[in-house]
Amino acid sequence: MAKEKGGFWVGVAAAIVYPMSFVLGRHRILHGERIPRQGAALLVMNHISHLDPCYDAVFVHRNDRVPHFLAKHSLWNVPIMGSILKGAKQIPVYRGSTDAQQSLREAHKALENGLVVVIYPEGTITKDPDGWPAHSRTGVARLALQHDGPVIPVARWGTLDLYNHYRKKFRPLPRKTITHLVGEPVDLSAYRGREETLPLLREVTDLLMGAVRDNLAEIRQQQAPQGFYGPRKA
Repeated sequence: MAKEKGGFWVGVAAAIVYPMSFVLGRHRILHGERIPRQGAALLVMNHISHLDPCYDAVFVHRNDRVPHFLAKHSLWNVPIMGSILKGAKQIPVYRGSTDAQQSLREAHKALENGLVVVIYPEGTITKDPDGWPAHSRTGVARLALQHDGPVIPVARWGTLDLYNHYRKKFRPLPRKTITHLVGEPVDLSAYRGREETLPLLREVTDLLMGAVRDNLAEIRQQQAPQGFYGPRKA
């Protein structure tokens, strides 16, 4: 099957991101065949480093799809990057404003149009000292429940060793291995059609991030913690 075409701006982004990602790290993809080559899909991912989007974009693109990230809107104000993000039809996330729901509407529209949407439910890089997923926002549950396409948990590990924001450490050498493990689509049939109450959305969010956490434990060959880092909010 031919690779999904992303247009001029996706090509520009690929010309920048591919060389940079390969210089800084080796790519290792496990079960990439679980990403559908056509049709909508929601990829639910952990977030450990500011370099994650770079490697996640290459990961999705190497599996013959064009990623559409939900990313903080301030990035659209960065010269050149803003033009690329807009041209490649990425999705700005507005927080604490009347435009916050617009982000979800744009993500819904992308899924309705058969695109691949990538979401980091934690909202920012985890502050867990060991890099495990943090308490996540419930917007991912709304997206997952209101669409019939597969909801796929994906864990990524290795970027934290490359760049640790909180410790202000950038360590390109020795060259790191960046691993992505694609899980099986999560069965949400027991939740669909029910009233989307806050407890239900929280349960679905934790179910999805629990699957991501389990994938991460498999990559790391470690026992995952039972809960999620950070306080649980009402």
